[in-house]
Amino acid sequence: MTLVSHPVRALRGAVRAPGDKSCSHRALIFGALAEGRSRFAGLLEGDDVRRTAAAMQALGAELEQSGPGDWAVRGVGAAGFRTPAGPIDFGNSGTGARLIMGALAGFDLEADLQGDESLSSRPMARVLDPLRRMGAVSEPADADRLPFRLRGRSTLSAIDYAPAQASAQVKSAILIAGLRAEGATSATEAKPTRDHTERMLRGFGVEVSVRRTDAGDTITVEGGQKLSAIETALPGDPSSAAFLTAAAIISPAGEVLIERLMSNDRRDGFYQAAAAMGAHIGAEEAGEAAGERLIDLTAAAGALRGVALPERLVPSMIDEFPILAVLAAFAEGETVVSGAEELRVKESDRVTATVDMLRACGVEAEERPDGFVVQGCGGPPPGGGLVETRHDHRIAMSALVLGTAAEAPVAIDDASMIATSYPDFADHMRALGADIRHGAP
Repeated sequence: MTLVSHPVRALRGAVRAPGDKSCSHRALIFGALAEGRSRFAGLLEGDDVRRTAAAMQALGAELEQSGPGDWAVRGVGAAGFRTPAGPIDFGNSGTGARLIMGALAGFDLEADLQGDESLSSRPMARVLDPLRRMGAVSEPADADRLPFRLRGRSTLSAIDYAPAQASAQVKSAILIAGLRAEGATSATEAKPTRDHTERMLRGFGVEVSVRRTDAGDTITVEGGQKLSAIETALPGDPSSAAFLTAAAIISPAGEVLIERLMSNDRRDGFYQAAAAMGAHIGAEEAGEAAGERLIDLTAAAGALRGVALPERLVPSMIDEFPILAVLAAFAEGETVVSGAEELRVKESDRVTATVDMLRACGVEAEERPDGFVVQGCGGPPPGGGLVETRHDHRIAMSALVLGTAAEAPVAIDDASMIATSYPDFADHMRALGADIRHGAP
């Protein structure tokens, strides 16, 4: 499905941020493990999250949807997960796959796990290795890519583990498996990553400790703890909202309000970077949801300048680099990204895909092993290109945002995968004034 984004004079209005994808996955998984009936409002209903919902049903939980974003989950509790009747297909969802692997590992079951072509190219040994050390078994024994079979054990061995990558997915899989282990399981991360698992587990009644050491933060859970059902609303997704924010910033006369957005220092790297580039961003307190602070964020048009991105921001914006590159294309001067080698193993090789997106639109950019360099245009880039999305939703949305303020329309070759994370993206953009149409480039 080809989409074309045409330049517009202004993007203005207010949008309710879509439910956070990371929290939505965790809500369904923890609700399925819990004793009792949990209720969630504002759950994201993208394809990735629906894959997790289907997996929880296949494993024995009962799910019911009563309205848009309103879901109830009756967990398996003491009965535990069961062997599913057929393969669990994660589609394109790396978060769902890796977190559910951790949840499966502690039950006496076996499950065949699979995904689409993109997910099947992404590394899984980073999760499987610690789970195998805890007692889970994979077939083949050295599996590193989907598909494979995972056999769990009713009681796992606790471990102390330091993931080689700064990855909230790896940390979370270990901690979730640790709930079914004998003793205390710890994950030590040299660089802080998203802490939604720790926050949400506490909401479900689990004790989680965090201790700062010379090697980094050590997060620990004691095995044998039970989860209790909860009722909560979910916060707005800062990664999805980054596209609306960027669209307002590059618009000739942009001013956008994004309501009920999560404000978490493990997720705000893009917003820090945009502010350092000269973007006009403001925020007002808007309460709390699922243990997360909420804000109403405003973003407005502003002159941008290139920056050398501090590497300390990388883990807190690992999903936002394609849209940061769009800001860099409009900026005056050079923007340099380094320390982001994890981009090479996302839904696409996001270093290559991001650079190719910019070049297709007349922007000078080059790859580096761990990042990229963008020579800003000091204003609207030429545009006019057809961007190959490579089945990556964030490349697709970034290109469409670029097209709203480029000199000429920008087309993408396929928009279907946007539904994995932000099914209302095009509708929200049009509500703000974007001119995004189906048709030939």
